[in-house]
Amino acid sequence: MPTLYHFPLCPHSRFIRLILNEYNISVELIEERVNDRRSAFLALDPGGRTPVFIDDDGSVVPGATTIAEYIDETYGSSYASRRLLPQEKPMRIETRRLIDWFNIKFFDEVTGWLVKEKIYKRYSAQSGPPDMDLVRIARANIRPHMQYIGYLISMRSWLAGDRLTYADFAAAAQLSCADYMGDAPWDENEATKHWYQRIKSRPAFRSLLADRATGMGPAPIYTEMDF
Repeated sequence: MPTLYHFPLCPHSRFIRLILNEYNISVELIEERVNDRRSAFLALDPGGRTPVFIDDDGSVVPGATTIAEYIDETYGSSYASRRLLPQEKPMRIETRRLIDWFNIKFFDEVTGWLVKEKIYKRYSAQSGPPDMDLVRIARANIRPHMQYIGYLISMRSWLAGDRLTYADFAAAAQLSCADYMGDAPWDENEATKHWYQRIKSRPAFRSLLADRATGMGPAPIYTEMDF
């Protein structure tokens, strides 16, 4: 069975978990706290970041985008119309563009700050309390991203086009972390909220809804499908 080194509230790990769940690919999940800087984990990825995927043949694949591409190359062709990285060139380009938007831009401006300040600092006695100025900046930054999702979904069935793709799971993974912490202003954009409800209701999402961070439970609506 393949192995995935992950952290429950790491949005990049969640992106890969959603893909694996959607494809019904069973993996052994190993929780990794990257701040521990374990030598055995650094041997797998010298960058020391989650997720890292190890396939049955021993292939070590580090990083969310690389893992997503690897899964498509290795497993994707057997899923035909359910393939999450489309074969049509325009939609394939748009899917990759949006993966970068959410895994890089959204993370850098929103989720990275929220997770670091509100989750990771709990695991390090020397880190101190959350920097609420950074949390407030992240809360402000999430609004234009949610508006952009609403704009895309107002013109399309899903974020990248007429069917579900990696782009939807990249966005949902980032938003799910903000949702866990109660930092997603769902009442400000109905289109984004309805799109997220569709994603959240999928069987692939169930294991994420069971995640818990030590010392910090989820927001009240985190497990609700209709919120």
